[in-house]
This record gives sequence, structure tokens and C-alpha cells, in this order.
Amino acid sequence: MKVAIVHDWLTGMRGGEVVLEALLDIFPNADLFTLLHIRGRCSEKIENRNIYTSFIQKFPLKERFYRHYLPFFPTAIEEFDFWGYDLVFSSSHCVAKGVIVPPGIPHFSYIHSPMRYVWDMYRTYFPGRSFTQKVVIPFFANYLRMWDSSSASRVDEYIANSKFVANRIKRFYGRDAVVIHPPCFKEFPKINMKYRDNFYLVVSALVPYKRVDLAVQAFNKTSEKLIVAGNGPELKKLKKIARKNIEFIESPSKELIVELYQKAKALIFPGIEDFGIVPVEAQTYGCPVIAIKKGGAIETVWENKTGIFFEEQTIDSLLHAIKRFENQSFKEKDFILHIQKFSYDNFIKNIKKIVLSYKDFKFS
Repeated sequence: MKVAIVHDWLTGMRGGEVVLEALLDIFPNADLFTLLHIRGRCSEKIENRNIYTSFIQKFPLKERFYRHYLPFFPTAIEEFDFWGYDLVFSSSHCVAKGVIVPPGIPHFSYIHSPMRYVWDMYRTYFPGRSFTQKVVIPFFANYLRMWDSSSASRVDEYIANSKFVANRIKRFYGRDAVVIHPPCFKEFPKINMKYRDNFYLVVSALVPYKRVDLAVQAFNKTSEKLIVAGNGPELKKLKKIARKNIEFIESPSKELIVELYQKAKALIFPGIEDFGIVPVEAQTYGCPVIAIKKGGAIETVWENKTGIFFEEQTIDSLLHAIKRFENQSFKEKDFILHIQKFSYDNFIKNIKKIVLSYKDFKFS
């Protein structure tokens, strides 16, 4: 069958692109459609596909400022032509789910998140501190919310990466969604929990909603060592408030992050995420997680088995959780049992099951 896969944009390798790679494995001959493609930023598996881009590709300064073209995205995504295809599968956290598909062609959409810029995180991205955010942005945000809602009916089957996202799909689009967790690892690594160093770990992009500042402020009140691995606009601010027991690694390699997972006492995860692949990665290497009891972490962390929760995004709540963690013990078998649901094979099997249940397609 002739398949089209739609992805919002190809500007780097993050969690959404990991899902895209798995979809390309499921549909090895699929064509790939995207708003824009910065060549060389993605994996070889993605770069080697037939990639079709929108008129956004011709806009100036797109490499750095493509998000500034957000008001043009709905029109751009609607311009793609899918006549002649047997199946359209979108991977969406912005506008990809809004493609217009000809009658009789099924459209499946894997939702990483409804468009967070204009829905539940609108005030996080646009706090209203400037004239543009007070006057210009609200006008376009209102248009984007109306478009996002009205285009929700274009999808035949919604798939969410977590129950948390499925609930938001129901709230914003009025549609039910099947939950299939993303593929977080292909090969199961050997877990060794016996040799742990005396430090806690944060692995994160340093942006406000990740709440890395909460972890830094909490560890400012203790003598425990904290390593923060990641980069972003909050780095300078975090370094300024951090005490000597907090170390920053600005551009960690994949190999170094794995080593940190293998050695850390626990991963601190203070932000509310739609899913959050980092806690799963940590648990894959036997690293327990101390996470806020909200968002995707409720599904990715097995309470008192592979990690513990704190109830509120406050310093005291996090410190109390760290204190409880120090008296907690964890077993390798619990990690092995828990993370199976986040495997590559599990993702492939469940996606194929969804497609096959809708129509009698055949997979090679």
C-alpha cells in the first residue's frame, strides 16, 4: 500500500523523531511530508526518505526562527496533496494532525501533545510581558485554537502517547484516543544497581516549564551533590543561584548521559510532561526516579518500585521526597518488569494492531 507519514518539522532529533523512526520502520516505503526540513539535523533513517516540504521551507531564517512562522503553519499543512495514497499517518505535536485527506483514505494520528502553545501552556510561552504578547499574540492564538478544534474531525483514529495526553485530546478535541507509549529503547540494557555514586541527577533542556530551578533551589538547602546535564536559556540563571554542591554539564554526549544514569543515586524529575522519555531512559539503566506526581510521570514511574513521587512543585515537597528516598530500597526485577511496556517492539506491535483493526492492510 502507498503510505504518507506527516511530521510537523524536521529540525533535530528529539522524542518525536524517535517515534517517527519507528513509524518509518513499520512503513518502510512511506513518503514523508513535513513543514520544513533542515538537512543533516536528523538521523540517516529519516534523511534518506523521500521528504516533501511546504512553502515554509522557502522562508528566510527558518533554521533559527521557524517557530515565529506559527500563524502560517495551518495553511502550509493543508497544502499537501494525498490523492493516490492508501493511508495517511501523522505524528503531531503542532499542526500535522490537521492535514486534509481525500475521502475514503484513513488518517491515523499519533499525538505527542495537542498544540501546547495555544492551549494549556499558553501563558507559559506567552506570559504577556511585552506589547506583542499582550496585543498581537492573542489575536493569532485565538485563530490557531479555532483551527485546531475545527480540524480535529479530520482524524479517523487518535493515538496518544500517554493517558495524560489522551485526557487533553478529549478535553480540547472532544475525541477518544487509544494510548500507545512511545518506543524508548530497542535493546534491553543490563541493569546493575549495586554500584551507585553519591550524586543525584537532572537530565533536561533548561527551559522554564521543566522546573529545573526547583531542583537547584532544593539542593541549595542540602549538602547532597546534584549534577544538571543539559543546556538552554535558563542555564545562566540557574548557574547564578546554584551553590557549590551543584555541577552543570552543558553539552553531554549520549555516552556520558548513559554513564550518569548508571551511576546516579536517582533522577530528579520536577517538571510536568506530556509523557517524558527521560524517566524511562533512567529506569532502563536501573536509576530510580523522584518525580512530580502529575502528567506522564504517573504512567512512567512505578511508585515505590522504580521511584517515588512528590505531590507539589515546591522545595519542601521535593526535599521530603528525597528524604523518603534515602530510606527506600529498589529491586532490579521491578525495573525489568516495568519498562517492558516502553520498548520498541511493544510500540511496533500495538501500532500494527490499530491499523489492522481498522482495515485489512498487510505488513511486510
